[in-house]
Amino acid sequence: MFGCLVAGRLLQTNLIQVDDTHAYFELPNASTINHVCVFMLGTVPFPDGYAAAVHFFWPGKGFQLLGMLSNEKPSAIFRLRGTYSDESSSAAQDRFSTFSTVGPAEQQDVTAILGLSIEPLAQIQSQLQSLPPAVATGSDLTRDPTKLAERIVKHLFNYISGFTSGGPLSPEVAIPMSVIARWYESFLGKVRAGGLGFLERGD
Repeated sequence: MFGCLVAGRLLQTNLIQVDDTHAYFELPNASTINHVCVFMLGTVPFPDGYAAAVHFFWPGKGFQLLGMLSNEKPSAIFRLRGTYSDESSSAAQDRFSTFSTVGPAEQQDVTAILGLSIEPLAQIQSQLQSLPPAVATGSDLTRDPTKLAERIVKHLFNYISGFTSGGPLSPEVAIPMSVIARWYESFLGKVRAGGLGFLERGD
């Protein structure tokens, strides 16, 4: 019913079923993961009024609610690096205690867990309202392509402004392609290193 994709890895469909309403994916080498995409396979829809809460478990830190999947929103991208809260969800801990048997985290190979809990939609929405804005259902930028494009263009504009000899940018100002190329390499480096957070911070 669900699939999971970590950038740079093969698609995971090896969902481990706990019971009728709980399942999870194991995410090996989790310390290298920036973002994860979770989606419905389209084979089995949720019953009316139900959805799946998506939880992330890091060994030693407990569970954190990331967001949800529903028939209306069958896929979502979540940023894992830099958004984990030290406050574990006690409700999730209770629900997933049957499989949270991963031992203490090792520096070189941490196996995290992405848990899915099928619950009433209203109950999940209530839980999501209590999340910090940066955590709830992933980054605003990943949910809004227009906002993402606007932030990228603003980042480029700010970068090339430093190459205009002190004058303001205008349609008549010529910008060498080498400057754009350097911005592009710098931009990709930041995305690979820490995701899109720098665009939200205005770095």
